Amino acid sequence: MEIVGSRRKSSLLSSAGDAFPTLPLYRSAPELEVRLEDFELYAIHRLRVLKGISDGLSRGKKPNEMENLIKDLWKVNMMHSEAAEVINKDIVSHFVLRLVYCREEELRRWFLSMETTLFRYRFQLETPEAQRALLAEFDLPYKAINNAEYETVKDKLNQVVRSTGQSLSSADTIYYKVPFEQVPELVATRRVYILKGYAYVAMNQVNSLLVTQHRSNLSKALVLTNRKWTSMIREQEKDRLTPIVEALSVSYLGPDYSQPKEYGEILLKDIDQVAKKSFPLCMRHLFGKLKEDHHLKHGGRMQLGLFLKGVGLNLDDALAFWKAEFSRKVGAERFDKEYAYGIRHNYGKEGKRTDYTPYSCQKIITSTPGVGDHHGCPYRHFSEDNLRAALSTMGVGNRAVEDVMDKVRNRHYQLACTLTFEAIHGASCDEGINHPNQYYTDSKKVLESRNNSKGT
Repeated sequence: MEIVGSRRKSSLLSSAGDAFPTLPLYRSAPELEVRLEDFELYAIHRLRVLKGISDGLSRGKKPNEMENLIKDLWKVNMMHSEAAEVINKDIVSHFVLRLVYCREEELRRWFLSMETTLFRYRFQLETPEAQRALLAEFDLPYKAINNAEYETVKDKLNQVVRSTGQSLSSADTIYYKVPFEQVPELVATRRVYILKGYAYVAMNQVNSLLVTQHRSNLSKALVLTNRKWTSMIREQEKDRLTPIVEALSVSYLGPDYSQPKEYGEILLKDIDQVAKKSFPLCMRHLFGKLKEDHHLKHGGRMQLGLFLKGVGLNLDDALAFWKAEFSRKVGAERFDKEYAYGIRHNYGKEGKRTDYTPYSCQKIITSTPGVGDHHGCPYRHFSEDNLRAALSTMGVGNRAVEDVMDKVRNRHYQLACTLTFEAIHGASCDEGINHPNQYYTDSKKVLESRNNSKGT
Protein backbone atom coordinates (compact mmCIF):
# COMPACT_ATOMS: atom_id res chain seq x y z
CA MET A 1 0.00 0.00 0.00
CA GLU A 2 1.68 3.18 -1.20
CA ILE A 3 0.68 6.56 0.20
CA VAL A 4 0.77 9.38 -2.35
CA GLY A 5 0.04 13.08 -2.29
CA SER A 6 -3.14 13.61 -4.34
CA ARG A 7 -2.90 11.22 -7.28
CA ARG A 8 -5.96 9.28 -8.34
CA LYS A 9 -6.24 5.78 -6.86
CA SER A 10 -6.73 2.69 -8.98
CA SER A 11 -9.70 0.55 -7.94
CA LEU A 12 -8.95 -2.72 -6.24
CA LEU A 13 -12.08 -4.16 -7.82
CA SER A 14 -11.18 -3.12 -11.31
CA SER A 15 -8.49 -5.78 -11.49
CA ALA A 16 -9.93 -8.36 -9.12
CA GLY A 17 -13.45 -8.33 -10.52
CA ASP A 18 -16.09 -10.42 -8.81
CA ALA A 19 -13.52 -12.79 -7.28
CA PHE A 20 -12.91 -10.43 -4.36
CA PRO A 21 -15.31 -11.27 -1.50
CA THR A 22 -17.61 -8.73 0.12
CA LEU A 23 -16.03 -9.41 3.52
CA PRO A 24 -12.22 -9.28 3.14
CA LEU A 25 -9.92 -11.40 5.26
CA TYR A 26 -7.24 -8.67 5.39
CA ARG A 27 -4.37 -11.09 4.80
CA SER A 28 -2.05 -8.61 3.10
CA ALA A 29 -1.94 -4.89 2.39
CA PRO A 30 -3.47 -4.10 -1.01
CA GLU A 31 -1.42 -3.15 -4.06
CA LEU A 32 -2.85 0.31 -4.60
CA GLU A 33 -2.04 3.95 -4.08
CA VAL A 34 -3.85 5.94 -1.40
CA ARG A 35 -4.04 9.71 -1.18
CA LEU A 36 -2.69 11.05 2.10
CA GLU A 37 -6.00 12.70 2.95
CA ASP A 38 -7.87 9.40 2.40
CA PHE A 39 -5.31 7.56 4.52
CA GLU A 40 -6.46 9.55 7.55
CA LEU A 41 -10.11 10.04 6.60
CA TYR A 42 -10.83 6.34 5.97
CA ALA A 43 -9.19 5.44 9.28
CA ILE A 44 -11.33 7.98 11.14
CA HIS A 45 -14.49 6.60 9.57
CA ARG A 46 -13.65 3.03 10.57
CA LEU A 47 -12.62 4.20 14.03
CA ARG A 48 -16.12 5.63 14.48
CA VAL A 49 -17.50 2.16 13.74
CA LEU A 50 -15.17 0.45 16.20
CA LYS A 51 -15.83 2.98 18.95
CA GLY A 52 -19.57 2.60 18.38
CA ILE A 53 -19.16 -1.16 18.78
CA SER A 54 -17.16 -0.63 21.96
CA ASP A 55 -19.87 1.58 23.40
CA GLY A 56 -22.58 -0.92 22.46
CA LEU A 57 -20.75 -3.80 24.13
CA SER A 58 -20.06 -1.70 27.24
CA ARG A 59 -23.76 -0.93 27.51
CA GLY A 60 -24.60 -4.64 27.39
CA LYS A 61 -26.58 -4.54 24.16
CA LYS A 62 -28.15 -7.84 23.10
CA PRO A 63 -26.93 -9.68 19.95
CA ASN A 64 -29.84 -8.48 17.81
CA GLU A 65 -29.28 -4.92 19.03
CA MET A 66 -25.58 -5.19 18.24
CA GLU A 67 -26.38 -6.48 14.75
CA ASN A 68 -28.62 -3.48 14.05
CA LEU A 69 -26.09 -1.10 15.58
CA ILE A 70 -23.26 -2.41 13.41
CA LYS A 71 -25.41 -2.25 10.27
CA ASP A 72 -26.21 1.38 11.00
CA LEU A 73 -22.61 2.30 11.90
CA TRP A 74 -21.31 0.67 8.73
CA LYS A 75 -23.90 2.36 6.53
CA VAL A 76 -23.22 5.81 7.98
CA ASN A 77 -19.42 5.64 8.06
CA MET A 78 -18.10 3.13 5.54
CA MET A 79 -20.10 3.73 2.38
CA HIS A 80 -18.57 5.60 -0.59
CA SER A 81 -20.06 7.63 -3.42
CA GLU A 82 -18.33 5.30 -5.89
CA ALA A 83 -19.46 1.68 -5.48
CA ALA A 84 -16.08 0.36 -6.63
CA GLU A 85 -14.36 2.25 -3.81
CA VAL A 86 -16.36 0.69 -0.96
CA ILE A 87 -14.14 -2.38 -0.74
CA ASN A 88 -11.02 -0.21 -1.09
CA LYS A 89 -12.14 1.94 1.83
CA ASP A 90 -12.84 -1.16 3.92
CA ILE A 91 -9.40 -2.67 3.34
CA VAL A 92 -7.36 0.54 3.49
CA SER A 93 -9.04 1.67 6.72
CA HIS A 94 -8.36 -1.70 8.36
CA PHE A 95 -4.66 -1.65 7.52
CA VAL A 96 -4.24 1.97 8.61
CA LEU A 97 -5.81 1.21 11.99
CA ARG A 98 -3.74 -1.95 12.24
CA LEU A 99 -0.71 0.33 12.03
CA VAL A 100 -2.21 2.71 14.58
CA TYR A 101 -3.14 0.06 17.14
CA CYS A 102 -0.17 -2.31 16.82
CA ARG A 103 2.11 -0.10 18.91
CA GLU A 104 1.11 -0.98 22.48
CA GLU A 105 -0.36 -4.06 24.16
CA GLU A 106 -3.46 -2.24 25.41
CA LEU A 107 -4.10 -0.74 21.97
CA ARG A 108 -3.64 -4.12 20.30
CA ARG A 109 -6.06 -5.79 22.73
CA TRP A 110 -8.79 -3.21 22.11
CA PHE A 111 -8.41 -3.26 18.33
CA LEU A 112 -8.37 -7.05 18.23
CA SER A 113 -11.56 -7.27 20.27
CA MET A 114 -13.46 -4.67 18.24
CA GLU A 115 -12.36 -5.95 14.83
CA THR A 116 -13.26 -9.51 15.84
CA THR A 117 -16.74 -8.39 16.89
CA LEU A 118 -17.14 -6.47 13.64
CA PHE A 119 -16.08 -9.54 11.63
CA ARG A 120 -18.51 -11.79 13.51
CA TYR A 121 -21.55 -9.67 12.78
CA ARG A 122 -20.57 -8.89 9.21
CA PHE A 123 -20.16 -12.61 8.55
CA GLN A 124 -23.63 -13.26 9.96
CA LEU A 125 -25.09 -10.67 7.59
CA GLU A 126 -23.60 -12.39 4.53
CA THR A 127 -25.68 -14.72 2.35
CA PRO A 128 -25.25 -18.48 2.88
CA GLU A 129 -23.40 -18.69 -0.44
CA ALA A 130 -20.98 -15.95 0.60
CA GLN A 131 -20.48 -17.62 3.98
CA ARG A 132 -19.53 -20.90 2.32
CA ALA A 133 -17.16 -19.03 -0.02
CA LEU A 134 -15.46 -17.43 2.98
CA LEU A 135 -15.22 -20.79 4.70
CA ALA A 136 -13.44 -22.17 1.65
CA GLU A 137 -11.14 -19.15 1.53
CA PHE A 138 -10.01 -19.72 5.11
CA ASP A 139 -8.87 -23.17 3.94
CA LEU A 140 -9.32 -24.69 7.39
CA PRO A 141 -8.14 -28.29 7.85
CA TYR A 142 -11.61 -29.55 8.78
CA LYS A 143 -13.96 -31.62 6.66
CA ALA A 144 -17.65 -32.29 6.97
CA ILE A 145 -18.43 -35.66 8.61
CA ASN A 146 -19.79 -38.37 6.35
CA ASN A 147 -23.28 -39.85 6.55
CA ALA A 148 -22.14 -42.93 8.45
CA GLU A 149 -20.59 -40.90 11.26
CA TYR A 150 -23.55 -38.52 11.28
CA GLU A 151 -25.94 -41.41 11.90
CA THR A 152 -23.93 -42.58 14.93
CA VAL A 153 -24.17 -39.17 16.67
CA LYS A 154 -27.43 -37.87 15.20
CA ASP A 155 -29.46 -38.34 18.39
CA LYS A 156 -26.90 -36.48 20.49
CA LEU A 157 -26.70 -33.66 17.97
CA ASN A 158 -30.49 -33.30 17.93
CA GLN A 159 -30.52 -33.19 21.74
CA VAL A 160 -28.12 -30.25 21.66
CA VAL A 161 -30.28 -28.50 19.06
CA ARG A 162 -33.44 -28.96 21.15
CA SER A 163 -31.77 -27.88 24.39
CA THR A 164 -30.62 -24.61 22.87
CA GLY A 165 -33.90 -23.83 21.11
CA GLN A 166 -32.26 -23.84 17.70
CA SER A 167 -33.87 -24.89 14.45
CA LEU A 168 -31.94 -26.64 11.72
CA SER A 169 -32.51 -26.47 7.99
CA SER A 170 -31.38 -29.28 5.72
CA ALA A 171 -28.19 -27.34 5.02
CA ASP A 172 -27.44 -27.17 8.74
CA THR A 173 -27.30 -30.97 9.02
CA ILE A 174 -23.80 -30.60 7.58
CA TYR A 175 -21.45 -30.89 10.55
CA TYR A 176 -17.74 -30.20 10.90
CA LYS A 177 -15.64 -32.10 13.41
CA VAL A 178 -13.08 -29.78 15.02
CA PRO A 179 -10.92 -29.73 18.17
CA PHE A 180 -13.12 -28.25 20.89
CA GLU A 181 -10.59 -25.55 21.79
CA GLN A 182 -11.15 -24.01 18.35
CA VAL A 183 -14.74 -23.01 19.24
CA PRO A 184 -14.55 -21.65 22.82
CA GLU A 185 -17.74 -19.58 22.42
CA LEU A 186 -19.81 -22.59 21.46
CA VAL A 187 -18.33 -24.75 24.21
CA ALA A 188 -18.88 -22.05 26.85
CA THR A 189 -22.55 -21.72 25.91
CA ARG A 190 -23.06 -25.52 25.52
CA ARG A 191 -24.20 -25.23 21.91
CA VAL A 192 -22.11 -28.13 20.57
CA TYR A 193 -21.81 -31.84 21.17
CA ILE A 194 -18.30 -32.88 22.24
CA LEU A 195 -16.92 -36.40 21.85
CA LYS A 196 -13.32 -37.47 22.48
CA GLY A 197 -12.01 -33.91 22.36
CA TYR A 198 -13.85 -32.96 19.17
CA ALA A 199 -16.80 -30.58 18.81
CA TYR A 200 -19.45 -31.20 16.16
CA VAL A 201 -20.10 -27.79 14.60
CA ALA A 202 -23.22 -27.27 12.45
CA MET A 203 -23.05 -25.18 9.30
CA ASN A 204 -25.00 -22.38 11.00
CA GLN A 205 -22.34 -22.30 13.75
CA VAL A 206 -19.35 -22.06 11.46
CA ASN A 207 -19.07 -18.35 12.15
CA SER A 208 -17.68 -19.16 15.62
CA LEU A 209 -14.96 -21.28 14.00
CA LEU A 210 -14.07 -18.57 11.50
CA VAL A 211 -14.14 -15.82 14.12
CA THR A 212 -11.65 -17.76 16.26
CA GLN A 213 -9.39 -18.23 13.25
CA HIS A 214 -9.74 -14.61 12.17
CA ARG A 215 -8.87 -13.42 15.69
CA SER A 216 -5.79 -15.67 15.74
CA ASN A 217 -4.62 -14.42 12.32
CA LEU A 218 -5.14 -10.78 13.27
CA SER A 219 -3.39 -11.18 16.61
CA LYS A 220 -0.28 -12.56 14.90
CA ALA A 221 -0.44 -9.86 12.23
CA LEU A 222 -0.54 -7.09 14.85
CA VAL A 223 2.64 -8.40 16.47
CA LEU A 224 4.41 -8.51 13.10
CA THR A 225 3.16 -5.03 12.19
CA ASN A 226 4.50 -3.71 15.49
CA ARG A 227 7.95 -5.10 14.68
CA LYS A 228 7.92 -3.40 11.28
CA TRP A 229 6.69 -0.16 12.85
CA THR A 230 9.40 0.02 15.49
CA SER A 231 12.25 -1.19 13.29
CA MET A 232 11.53 0.69 10.11
CA ILE A 233 8.26 2.53 9.40
CA ARG A 234 8.22 4.97 12.33
CA GLU A 235 11.60 6.48 11.43
CA GLN A 236 11.13 6.37 7.66
CA GLU A 237 7.77 8.16 7.86
CA LYS A 238 8.54 10.51 10.77
CA ASP A 239 7.70 13.61 8.75
CA ARG A 240 4.60 12.31 6.99
CA LEU A 241 2.67 9.28 8.30
CA THR A 242 4.04 8.89 11.84
CA PRO A 243 2.33 12.04 13.24
CA ILE A 244 -1.00 10.88 11.77
CA VAL A 245 -0.63 7.33 13.10
CA GLU A 246 0.34 8.45 16.60
CA ALA A 247 -2.53 10.93 16.80
CA LEU A 248 -5.28 8.59 15.58
CA SER A 249 -5.27 6.28 18.62
CA VAL A 250 -6.20 9.18 20.91
CA SER A 251 -8.20 11.22 18.42
CA TYR A 252 -11.56 12.74 19.28
CA LEU A 253 -14.05 12.31 16.43
CA GLY A 254 -16.84 14.71 17.37
CA PRO A 255 -17.42 18.49 17.30
CA ASP A 256 -14.57 20.62 18.66
CA TYR A 257 -16.82 23.00 20.69
CA SER A 258 -14.38 25.84 19.99
CA GLN A 259 -17.32 28.24 19.88
CA PRO A 260 -20.64 28.02 21.78
CA LYS A 261 -23.38 27.07 19.33
CA GLU A 262 -26.79 26.40 20.80
CA TYR A 263 -26.85 28.36 24.03
CA GLY A 264 -24.70 31.40 23.24
CA GLU A 265 -22.81 33.15 26.00
CA ILE A 266 -22.86 32.19 29.66
CA LEU A 267 -23.11 35.18 32.00
CA LEU A 268 -20.63 35.59 34.81
CA LYS A 269 -23.39 36.06 37.37
CA ASP A 270 -24.92 32.69 36.42
CA ILE A 271 -21.78 30.60 36.39
CA ASP A 272 -21.99 29.23 39.96
CA GLN A 273 -25.55 27.98 39.46
CA VAL A 274 -24.83 26.56 36.01
CA ALA A 275 -21.77 24.70 37.35
CA LYS A 276 -23.94 22.88 39.91
CA LYS A 277 -26.55 21.86 37.35
CA SER A 278 -24.75 21.26 34.06
CA PHE A 279 -20.99 20.80 34.53
CA PRO A 280 -19.60 17.24 34.25
CA LEU A 281 -17.74 15.88 37.27
CA CYS A 282 -14.27 16.72 35.90
CA MET A 283 -15.23 20.39 35.54
CA ARG A 284 -17.25 20.57 38.75
CA HIS A 285 -14.19 19.29 40.59
CA LEU A 286 -11.89 21.90 39.03
CA PHE A 287 -14.46 24.64 39.57
CA GLY A 288 -14.83 23.63 43.23
CA LYS A 289 -11.08 23.49 43.81
CA LEU A 290 -10.66 26.93 42.23
CA LYS A 291 -13.30 28.34 44.58
CA GLU A 292 -11.72 26.57 47.54
CA ASP A 293 -8.00 27.25 46.91
CA HIS A 294 -8.28 30.36 44.68
CA HIS A 295 -5.66 28.77 42.45
CA LEU A 296 -5.19 25.99 39.90
CA LYS A 297 -1.99 24.71 38.34
CA HIS A 298 -1.42 25.02 34.59
CA GLY A 299 -3.13 21.73 33.65
CA GLY A 300 -6.24 22.64 35.61
CA ARG A 301 -6.35 26.17 34.19
CA MET A 302 -6.14 24.83 30.65
CA GLN A 303 -8.79 22.12 31.14
CA LEU A 304 -11.31 24.35 32.92
CA GLY A 305 -10.48 27.53 31.00
CA LEU A 306 -11.02 26.04 27.56
CA PHE A 307 -14.20 24.32 28.75
CA LEU A 308 -15.58 27.66 29.96
CA LYS A 309 -14.61 29.23 26.66
CA GLY A 310 -16.52 26.47 24.86
CA VAL A 311 -19.70 26.94 26.93
CA GLY A 312 -19.76 30.64 26.09
CA LEU A 313 -17.72 32.60 28.64
CA ASN A 314 -16.33 35.54 26.66
CA LEU A 315 -12.77 36.81 27.09
CA ASP A 316 -13.62 39.84 29.24
CA ASP A 317 -15.72 37.75 31.60
CA ALA A 318 -13.07 35.01 31.65
CA LEU A 319 -10.42 37.53 32.74
CA ALA A 320 -12.77 38.89 35.40
CA PHE A 321 -13.67 35.37 36.61
CA TRP A 322 -10.09 34.14 36.96
CA LYS A 323 -8.85 37.42 38.40
CA ALA A 324 -11.55 37.44 41.08
CA GLU A 325 -10.40 34.03 42.30
CA PHE A 326 -6.62 34.27 41.86
CA SER A 327 -6.39 37.77 43.34
CA ARG A 328 -7.52 36.41 46.69
CA LYS A 329 -4.33 34.34 46.81
CA VAL A 330 -1.68 35.99 44.63
CA GLY A 331 -3.00 39.55 44.38
CA ALA A 332 -4.34 41.46 41.38
CA GLU A 333 -0.95 42.77 40.24
CA ARG A 334 0.67 39.33 40.10
CA PHE A 335 -2.38 37.95 38.30
CA ASP A 336 -2.06 40.61 35.60
CA LYS A 337 1.66 39.88 35.19
CA GLU A 338 1.71 36.07 35.33
CA TYR A 339 -1.73 34.67 34.48
CA ALA A 340 -3.75 37.06 32.31
CA TYR A 341 -1.55 36.38 29.26
CA GLY A 342 -2.39 32.66 29.37
CA ILE A 343 -6.12 33.35 29.36
CA ARG A 344 -5.84 35.73 26.40
CA HIS A 345 -3.64 33.14 24.67
CA ASN A 346 -6.36 30.48 25.01
CA TYR A 347 -8.78 32.84 23.28
CA GLY A 348 -6.38 33.38 20.38
CA LYS A 349 -5.44 36.93 21.34
CA GLU A 350 -1.74 36.35 22.06
CA GLY A 351 1.19 34.43 20.59
CA LYS A 352 0.31 32.55 17.40
CA ARG A 353 -3.31 33.70 17.68
CA THR A 354 -4.46 30.07 17.68
CA ASP A 355 -8.13 29.50 18.48
CA TYR A 356 -7.67 26.68 21.01
CA THR A 357 -10.42 24.11 21.42
CA PRO A 358 -11.76 22.56 24.66
CA TYR A 359 -10.31 19.21 25.71
CA SER A 360 -12.19 16.03 24.73
CA CYS A 361 -12.79 13.15 27.12
CA GLN A 362 -10.07 11.15 25.39
CA LYS A 363 -7.49 13.87 25.97
CA ILE A 364 -8.53 14.31 29.60
CA ILE A 365 -8.52 10.57 30.34
CA THR A 366 -5.01 10.14 28.93
CA SER A 367 -3.56 13.06 30.89
CA THR A 368 -1.27 12.37 33.85
CA PRO A 369 -1.99 14.69 36.80
CA GLY A 370 0.87 15.14 39.26
CA VAL A 371 0.95 16.00 42.95
CA GLY A 372 -1.20 19.06 43.61
CA ASP A 373 -2.93 18.83 40.22
CA HIS A 374 -6.71 18.63 39.97
CA HIS A 375 -7.18 18.15 36.24
CA GLY A 376 -7.77 14.82 34.52
CA CYS A 377 -10.74 12.45 34.61
CA PRO A 378 -12.15 11.72 38.09
CA TYR A 379 -13.43 8.34 36.91
CA ARG A 380 -9.88 7.34 36.10
CA HIS A 381 -7.77 9.35 38.53
CA PHE A 382 -9.85 9.46 41.74
CA SER A 383 -9.62 6.80 44.43
CA GLU A 384 -12.80 4.75 44.86
CA ASP A 385 -13.73 6.50 48.12
CA ASN A 386 -13.21 9.97 46.64
CA LEU A 387 -15.20 9.10 43.54
CA ARG A 388 -18.10 7.71 45.58
CA ALA A 389 -18.14 10.87 47.69
CA ALA A 390 -18.08 13.11 44.60
CA LEU A 391 -20.93 11.18 42.95
CA SER A 392 -22.99 11.39 46.13
CA THR A 393 -22.44 15.16 46.27
CA MET A 394 -23.73 15.40 42.68
CA GLY A 395 -26.93 13.61 43.73
CA VAL A 396 -26.27 10.20 42.20
CA GLY A 397 -28.29 7.51 44.03
CA ASN A 398 -26.70 4.45 45.66
CA ARG A 399 -27.77 1.98 42.98
CA ALA A 400 -26.55 4.23 40.18
CA VAL A 401 -23.25 4.74 42.03
CA GLU A 402 -22.68 0.97 41.99
CA ASP A 403 -23.38 0.89 38.25
CA VAL A 404 -20.89 3.71 37.72
CA MET A 405 -18.24 2.01 39.85
CA ASP A 406 -18.69 -1.20 37.87
CA LYS A 407 -17.90 0.66 34.64
CA VAL A 408 -14.90 2.33 36.28
CA ARG A 409 -13.47 -1.03 37.38
CA ASN A 410 -13.70 -2.18 33.77
CA ARG A 411 -12.05 1.07 32.61
CA HIS A 412 -15.13 2.31 30.74
CA TYR A 413 -14.64 5.86 32.01
CA GLN A 414 -16.78 7.66 29.44
CA LEU A 415 -19.63 5.22 29.98
CA ALA A 416 -19.31 5.84 33.74
CA CYS A 417 -19.75 9.56 33.00
CA THR A 418 -22.72 8.75 30.77
CA LEU A 419 -24.39 6.79 33.57
CA THR A 420 -23.76 9.71 35.92
CA PHE A 421 -25.45 12.06 33.45
CA GLU A 422 -28.45 9.75 33.12
CA ALA A 423 -28.79 9.30 36.89
CA ILE A 424 -28.71 13.05 37.57
CA HIS A 425 -30.93 14.16 34.69
CA GLY A 426 -33.35 11.23 34.57
CA ALA A 427 -32.86 11.06 30.80
CA SER A 428 -31.04 8.66 28.51
CA CYS A 429 -27.90 9.60 26.57
CA ASP A 430 -27.73 6.94 23.86
CA GLU A 431 -24.73 8.38 22.03
CA GLY A 432 -22.66 8.40 25.24
CA ILE A 433 -20.57 11.24 26.66
CA ASN A 434 -17.46 11.92 24.57
CA HIS A 435 -16.73 15.53 25.48
CA PRO A 436 -17.27 17.69 28.60
CA ASN A 437 -18.90 20.38 26.47
CA GLN A 438 -21.26 17.79 25.03
CA TYR A 439 -22.26 16.91 28.61
CA TYR A 440 -22.97 20.60 29.23
CA THR A 441 -24.99 21.01 26.02
CA ASP A 442 -27.02 17.85 26.59
CA SER A 443 -27.67 18.90 30.19
CA LYS A 444 -28.94 22.30 29.07
CA LYS A 445 -31.24 20.61 26.55
CA VAL A 446 -32.77 18.34 29.20
CA LEU A 447 -33.24 21.16 31.70
CA GLU A 448 -34.67 23.51 29.07
CA SER A 449 -37.10 20.84 27.87
CA ARG A 450 -38.18 20.20 31.45
CA ASN A 451 -38.73 23.93 32.09
CA ASN A 452 -40.74 24.27 28.87
CA SER A 453 -42.94 21.34 29.90
CA LYS A 454 -43.68 22.99 33.24
CA GLY A 455 -44.58 26.23 31.51
CA THR A 456 -47.21 24.65 29.24
